[in-house]
Amino acid sequence: MIGRLKELVKRHWPALRLRTILLGVLLTVAALPVMSAILLRVYENTLVRQTEAELVAQGAALVAAAQAHWPGARPPPPANTRAPDYYRPERTSIDLSSGKILPERPLAPRARWTPDAAAETAALELAPVIDGTVKTTLASVLLLDSRGQVVRGYGRGGDHSALPEVRAALNGEPATVMRENGDYYTKSRYEWLSRASTLRIHHARPIVVEDRVVGVFLLSRSPRALFRGVYEDRGKILLGLAVILGLLVIMSGLVSRGITRPIVALSRSAREVTAGRGKAPQTPSTAAIEIRDLYEDFREMAQAIDTRSRYLRDFAAAVSHEFKTPLAGIGGAVELLQDHYETMSAEERRRFLDNIAADNARLAQLVTRLLDMARADMARPEAGVAVAILPIAHRIADSHAALAVTVDLTDDLPPVAVPAATLEAVLTTLLENSRQAGARRVVLSAAVLDDQLCLAVQDDGPGIAEADRERLFEPFFTSHRADGGTGLGLSIARSLLAASHATIAAVASPKGARFEVRLPLA
Repeated sequence: MIGRLKELVKRHWPALRLRTILLGVLLTVAALPVMSAILLRVYENTLVRQTEAELVAQGAALVAAAQAHWPGARPPPPANTRAPDYYRPERTSIDLSSGKILPERPLAPRARWTPDAAAETAALELAPVIDGTVKTTLASVLLLDSRGQVVRGYGRGGDHSALPEVRAALNGEPATVMRENGDYYTKSRYEWLSRASTLRIHHARPIVVEDRVVGVFLLSRSPRALFRGVYEDRGKILLGLAVILGLLVIMSGLVSRGITRPIVALSRSAREVTAGRGKAPQTPSTAAIEIRDLYEDFREMAQAIDTRSRYLRDFAAAVSHEFKTPLAGIGGAVELLQDHYETMSAEERRRFLDNIAADNARLAQLVTRLLDMARADMARPEAGVAVAILPIAHRIADSHAALAVTVDLTDDLPPVAVPAATLEAVLTTLLENSRQAGARRVVLSAAVLDDQLCLAVQDDGPGIAEADRERLFEPFFTSHRADGGTGLGLSIARSLLAASHATIAAVASPKGARFEVRLPLA
């Protein structure tokens, strides 16, 4: 199950850049304190609004009881005769972050009028209900008459009509305000973190009888303490902490899968490749884009190293074989001269010395060609090269008088981005190979194909066997060793052309040998 899930994640893992992963991790870490502070403030505001909602519910219940027991009030209509808009839920209205905090509720001045008799009667009827509500909710409940005088509760006989929430209620609109709590005292040194600790929520609710405001319930209560709320909701908070930790684990996994693990795997593969017992690893699908590019570069480098190593091994074996024959001849001739010099005739001594000179000349030629090949392998493309091929073709053709070279090239051929020295070396090698193969006539032609100039060299010699067509460019492969061939000419030509992003190939021909050289246009 876990394995299938991992495969599913790998298939759908997005390609992310390294800077994107690091930016995401840093932003997440930087946002955690801000997120915690915001969540704390949101939670505290929720506690304040919850207190308001509780006061609204208590006030609505007390108002309903007062309307039922108010002197002269008619009973409510039956449920089946109520209007569709009868049910009107009341939303909370205060906000701790943006709401205005009023000063502590002042002591009510003595009223200059006699309390309303109906309100006095209703207060006596509602006394058990109010006491029961206060006993359970610990809220302060005051019953005011139609002019704002306290008829039940703390400050009886006082006038609260000047309070904004009471004025709104006397006008028929319930109102909730936040005020400073004068009775508050610090219980913990950490309570400064909570804004609601020093507040008290006041809710005024009108009592409407016969479409007339006959009184007001004024309720107040301190919101639930933040730290007490944190303790009571510890399960939810622990869940939030678990979510944050899970987010950190996810971000750590993102960094691990996108950066750390691919780099560790690449480092291990590099050590194995260095030791010669490993190969380039597969690119992880969850790695960052830069890491993927690094894997691709490493794979190409490992393949190039492996190819180069095989080439060096084969090249060393071929060089050893090529040097062994003339060295053996020189050694044998020297040994015979040392053992039988006195008994040899002058003609025999001359023959052995000629053999030594011939083998020495072959060794010198091999060393020269090897140096040429090394220079060709180390060649680099030249910037800004633009060479016309027609003059070079004529010059090379004139230098090979033993062949009838036909230059079938036009004057409007575009210049190529290959150095003149490279073109001369390649054409000289091809014409010399044609001469050694027994050709009498060579034709040079050209055509522009796909932003390249295709230069063809066709001779009328015996041609090239299909099995040898690809081996021609291998070092030391030659069918004219007896004529002094080293088998390095075409290898050098290919390396020189490759340095300028050009190619050479032997192609099938109905008669003779045909080589095609693809040259990039300048």
